[in-house]
Amino acid sequence: MTSADFGADAAAPDARTPAPLLRVRDLGIRHDGADAEAPAGASFVVNRGEVVLLLGPSGAGKSTLALALNGLIPHAVAATIRGLVEVDGLDTATTAVSVLSERVGMVFQDPDAQLVTGTLLDEVAFGPENLRLPVAEVLARAEEALRRVGLWERRHENPDRLSGGGRQRLAIACALAMGSPLLVLDEPTANLDPQGVEEVYATLGELVAAGDRAIVLVEHNLDAVVGIVDRVVVLDRTGRTVADGTVDEVLRSRAAELHEMGVWLPVSTLAAMRLRAAGWALEPLPLDPAELRTALDAASAPAAASAPAPSPVRPSAAAAVSPAVPIAETPLIRVRGLRTRRGRREILHGVDLDVAAGEFVAIVGANGAGKTTLLQSIAGVVPVARGQVLLDGIDVARSDPRELSRRIGFVFQNPEHQFIAHTVFDELAHGLRRQGLAEDEVRERTVDVLRRFDLDDKADVHPFLLSGGQKRRLSVGTALVAGAPVLALDEPTFGQDRARADELMGLLEGLNAGGTTILVVTHDMQLVTEHAHRTIIVGDGRVLADAATAAVFADDALVRAAGLRQPPLRRAFAGMTRHPSLAGVTRLADLPVPETAP
Repeated sequence: MTSADFGADAAAPDARTPAPLLRVRDLGIRHDGADAEAPAGASFVVNRGEVVLLLGPSGAGKSTLALALNGLIPHAVAATIRGLVEVDGLDTATTAVSVLSERVGMVFQDPDAQLVTGTLLDEVAFGPENLRLPVAEVLARAEEALRRVGLWERRHENPDRLSGGGRQRLAIACALAMGSPLLVLDEPTANLDPQGVEEVYATLGELVAAGDRAIVLVEHNLDAVVGIVDRVVVLDRTGRTVADGTVDEVLRSRAAELHEMGVWLPVSTLAAMRLRAAGWALEPLPLDPAELRTALDAASAPAAASAPAPSPVRPSAAAAVSPAVPIAETPLIRVRGLRTRRGRREILHGVDLDVAAGEFVAIVGANGAGKTTLLQSIAGVVPVARGQVLLDGIDVARSDPRELSRRIGFVFQNPEHQFIAHTVFDELAHGLRRQGLAEDEVRERTVDVLRRFDLDDKADVHPFLLSGGQKRRLSVGTALVAGAPVLALDEPTFGQDRARADELMGLLEGLNAGGTTILVVTHDMQLVTEHAHRTIIVGDGRVLADAATAAVFADDALVRAAGLRQPPLRRAFAGMTRHPSLAGVTRLADLPVPETAP
């Protein structure tokens, strides 16, 4: 269904069918100070009992649209709005947010933006309390919601003690406790470990299955969510609705168009598109590993092409160092006996590890395992309680921050946590100016990064007015601009569309090929398999595994015990007997395709 078709339906609903729970018609939003609307012509409806996935490239206005669904735009966020947003028959532009909050539960892209109290229990109870519900019902709702997200046992803790993923779970619990018929979730699982993602979407699926609730979901992890989605709405780069239909009508039938737009598709779908381009007849287009496996079992290998054996796993830089120079004696990064605390709670319990110059290392693990704390300790962002972190022989704990910034660039899990300037240009230039560089060189480097990250037209914009994806690109740019020999990135692809994520990872691989050491914390196991030479699994503040990426994921028991899941392609191709040449494929790059294939 096109946006034009949809607009006609929205204007004249069928009186014989129930009115939609949500109606969005020709919605355009322009933030104060912005040059253009985003979105700019979005139209769709959501019925009770539906899960609607909202897709679009970075900057299309998905998060902005989400804020309009509960009235925060225009009532609390300065913006000009045109068109119509109607929830349960109420026009959000003229209805008080206090009234809309009973009908729309919201989970922001940044959970910290909505957490305000001193304990988890108080946080979840806060919303129902403001509805003036009886105390017994408030407590019952809070307990049920916290149990659903696995946080009931920590109900008396301060939200600040939770990991990023833990705070995201808490925000979801807050939305569930309100009992609103419409849930709006903006990247709700971006910081959750794979097991947590499964649990959250199982919970949401159960809620919608009852038939009286609906969900509008902005999500890039399509592998996790495609199983509960009923309809898909796609915005183009201008924020206009260009597709609205079932999963089959949009993700299967228009996959090539979506790929061209740069939006996310399931990894299994990308793999199938590559195989199709190589002559494999895969029908219908698979959307998950099981469907891909079934399609391959029913297909014959192309007569003119035989897939080569999967390319060998790239050896880590550590393995490439001459045996005459032991790695343990010459690491670029050395961590010994590292212990760190958050309040009274010890997060890391005596971590030891070495990283050689030129490695590309992924740090993975369940929420609360200590991944971000480990990365921050290496970069000197958090204090070391006990132990030592050496960076190129320099004690990080005793280093001047200005000197440290020349040696390691750091990207926070939440981009806004590192913004300090009033314009994008000055944000990028700040670190260079602190190093005392001439203004001509500062400008040259800054303009280069603006161009590289497609932020040229945002140079004079305040960083907080960027879209979520643009904020992430800016945060990565601030780490890259100084040319540090080590880059440490916490969830670098968060908020990015597929095209931008691919560009960013390609940029990191290029820097790594030139000798830059890359450390990445991520919950995206396919990303780890595609790019990391070496993988470290952290669990309960300790290193559970540290080996070449292929060796780590070859141990399925270890992966599951750590709260992780196998990447989609490993699940699809492991042990394949029908097509032995594809057995063991783990990366998209392992698949035989023409250069023009996706």
